[in-house]
Amino acid sequence: MPTARAISTAVLLSTATLLASSLTACAPTDQERDRQRGTGGTTTDAQALTSLRKQSLDWKPCPAPSPLQGGGEAPAALPDGTRWQCAALRTPLDWKNPSGESMDLALIRARTSGAPDERIGSLLFNFGGPGGSGVATLPGLAPDYEKLRTRYDLVSFDPRGVGDSSGVRCLDTGLPDEDEIDQTPDDGDDETNALVEFNRETAAACEKNSGDVLPYVGTTLAAQDMELTRQVLGDDKLHYFGISYGTELGGVYAHLFPGRVGRAVLDGVVDPTHDTMEEALAQAGGFQLAFEHFAAWCARQGCTLGDDAEDIVDLTVGLDDTPLPTSDGGELDGDALIDAISGALYRQDYWPALRVGLEAAADDDGDVLHDLAEALGQRGRGGDPDADDDNQSNEDDAFRAITCDDSSSRYTVADVTSRLPDFLEVSPLFGPGLAWSALTCDGWPVPGAARHPEVSAPGAPPVLLVGNTGDPATPYEGAARMAERLGEKVGVELTYEGEGHGAYDSGNTCVQNNVNAYLLNGKLPNPGTICKADPLPEGK
Repeated sequence: MPTARAISTAVLLSTATLLASSLTACAPTDQERDRQRGTGGTTTDAQALTSLRKQSLDWKPCPAPSPLQGGGEAPAALPDGTRWQCAALRTPLDWKNPSGESMDLALIRARTSGAPDERIGSLLFNFGGPGGSGVATLPGLAPDYEKLRTRYDLVSFDPRGVGDSSGVRCLDTGLPDEDEIDQTPDDGDDETNALVEFNRETAAACEKNSGDVLPYVGTTLAAQDMELTRQVLGDDKLHYFGISYGTELGGVYAHLFPGRVGRAVLDGVVDPTHDTMEEALAQAGGFQLAFEHFAAWCARQGCTLGDDAEDIVDLTVGLDDTPLPTSDGGELDGDALIDAISGALYRQDYWPALRVGLEAAADDDGDVLHDLAEALGQRGRGGDPDADDDNQSNEDDAFRAITCDDSSSRYTVADVTSRLPDFLEVSPLFGPGLAWSALTCDGWPVPGAARHPEVSAPGAPPVLLVGNTGDPATPYEGAARMAERLGEKVGVELTYEGEGHGAYDSGNTCVQNNVNAYLLNGKLPNPGTICKADPLPEGK
């Protein structure tokens, strides 16, 4: 079942090939300690901060992504011959104690293709999750941003706890496979108890394997890392492109450093007024709306199944009772079905495949939906489904760790059951899984920071917010609420009447032209600007 997770389409596309391993936070080397201590005595926080800000990055050709980042091949040169460069940025493990232990953040960049006198600076990307490796993701998406490279160096990073930035590891061979746990318990206390126990055992495994770094992976600390990145890159302002969870990270940065915000775009905007349960309920509505849009399109194509959400609910229940065997020896159960549907709703391009899969499942063939679930759904984010635990991506672990460090909400089974009718009313298809996802942080060993993020940024320059009316993961209303919380004259909205998660990477010319105009030339869209998507061709 989908969880209350606003993962970007970019990360969704990249994670079908992810593998993983682990890193832990690293203490300063002897050389670092000597450099920090100077002529004698203990390093002061001021001295440590000065050293961090003056560090030089050792940019080198990028290797292949590590298993923790997702594995695969080293990034190929861009069409003009520009090669990707990678480096490690030293940052405090705990920003409240900058003279203490440090950790390294993995960075990647492609230098600008434009003339030196046209260069604005660096454009820092976060593609969402939380938990996605920016180092692994940016090269694959670089063609979408080639226009922006005419005036910016394109830069991304693995946020703390992610990938090669002291990646959190919760894998524990003593835990049951997540696929064995019913994510929507509806058959007595045994299923509910199994889900609760799984979450608590996972939290304990996270503490066991990554206890040193676990308290230090929250969004506020990641925003402080971004400020250090700006300083070390030599930019006067932070120019930023955040997608999905990256919009929350961008909002927190603007709150902490309003005077350092440059040209910033937030696409697929997270609602900063929601706590975990409220976000999950909003997502249930968002996915339901997106499914209804798909169902209407599907009906026009003459679907034999898929034009009625109740039919899909019945199919889900039936697959829970009797999963469909697949040709590779697997099976399609109800959770996998919802994984396939929710994954396909992230991009309208996937709708035809979803239609084929639903019709095949109605004829007792689960192969297409099983493949969709592996590639696009919740199971697809862990990488190769056949890889062993030591070669799995840490994306899911990082998502859990960052989410639970950020949120002070700790919901119980009683909380979920009391709200379950609300979720079912909003979406009988997606509601149950999203309701039960509120238990994710049960037993988490680190107290959460706050009920919801603080993004107020009075005095900051304009921030362009792109909201998509058909977005399943970050419903359109979030853009208006982010604008309100950022403050008067800070949040500027651009509306995309389309489908899928986010807008810029949909390829819509209107959206891209407006975003590019702001990032490249500082020109904001006129108030009330609406971009309309081209409809998916009928019969496709």
